[in-house]
Amino acid sequence: MSEQSEEKTSAVAGPLLHLGCPSCGARLVVEPSLRTMRCPYCAAPSVVERPPVPGVPEPTFALGFTVTHTAAREHVAHWLRTRSRFTRSGIRSAEPGEVRGVYVPAYLYSVLAHTRFSASIGENYQETETYTATENGKTVTRTRTVTRTEWRPLAGELTGYVADVLVTASTGLRNEELEALEPFDLRGLARYTPALISGWVAEEPSLTREQCMGQARKEAVERVGGRLEQFMPGDSHSGLHHEPRLEWEALDVCLLPVWVLAVRYAEGAPPLRVLVNGQTGEVVGKAPLSAWKVTLAILGVLALAAVGYLLASGGAR
Repeated sequence: MSEQSEEKTSAVAGPLLHLGCPSCGARLVVEPSLRTMRCPYCAAPSVVERPPVPGVPEPTFALGFTVTHTAAREHVAHWLRTRSRFTRSGIRSAEPGEVRGVYVPAYLYSVLAHTRFSASIGENYQETETYTATENGKTVTRTRTVTRTEWRPLAGELTGYVADVLVTASTGLRNEELEALEPFDLRGLARYTPALISGWVAEEPSLTREQCMGQARKEAVERVGGRLEQFMPGDSHSGLHHEPRLEWEALDVCLLPVWVLAVRYAEGAPPLRVLVNGQTGEVVGKAPLSAWKVTLAILGVLALAAVGYLLASGGAR
C-alpha cells in the first residue's frame, strides 16, 4: 500500500471532530485537521468544538460532488453579474469569497399512498344556437356554434408509491433553500461510508425525524394532488378533493453536495450567502434590493407619467 493510501486510511479511521456554530446552530463533522474554521453557512468565526450528540441518526446514503470548486465559483460570479440593477451597490461587481463544499443532511422520505378522491368532471360539447342581430336597420336571424360543458361527478381511489421526497435536516439550510437547489439526481446515491466524505465538511442532522416527518408528509400529499390533477379525465374538472392514507413510510438521512459561499459586497454589510448545487451547478441566493434605487425608479416612472399627462392635456386644448 502506498504512503498516500496509508495516510488517507489513517485519516478516515481516526476520530472525527464535532463542531458547532453558536450563530446559526449548524452541527458540523470534520476531520481533526480542520479544527478551526468559519461556519460555511453564516461565516461566523466562532465555530467551537462540541461533544457528539447522542441519538443523532447516522447517514444512510450520500451523493457525491460532480461540480468542481472552480466551476462553482464561476457559476456564482456569473450569477452576481446578472443580478437586477436594483440590487444594493457592490453586489453585481462583487467577487465570490471562500468556496466551501459541505455535505448537507436531508431526510429522504418515501411512502405508499392510498387516496380517495372526488371531483366534478367537465365534458365539452358543441351546440348550434340561433340569435338575432341588427344589420342596416333590419333584424336578421343568425346561427353560431357555442361550446357548452356537461358536468358529472367522479369518485374513486388511487394507489401509488411516492418516492424521493427531500426535506432538510439542517438548521443551517432552510427547506425552501433546499427546494430551490433541487432537483438532485438521486440515481447517483451511494451507501454511506466515512470514506465518501473524507476531506470534506459534513453536517450532522440538527433537526429530528419527528420535526421533519410532518413536512415530508405534506410534500408527499402535494405530489399525490399533482398526480390526481393529471389523472383527471374529461376536458376540465373542479372541486377536486382527496384524502390520502399513508403506509410503509421510510425516512433515511442522506448527505447532499452543496457549495456554500459568503459574498462580501460592502463594508459593514452582512455577507450575502450563495448556494450552489454540487451536482448540477444551480445557484441559489437572495440579493437584497437597494431601497434608494427602487425609490428613484418609482419617482422616475411617476415623473414620466406626469409629463405624458401634461403633454396630452396641452394637446387637447
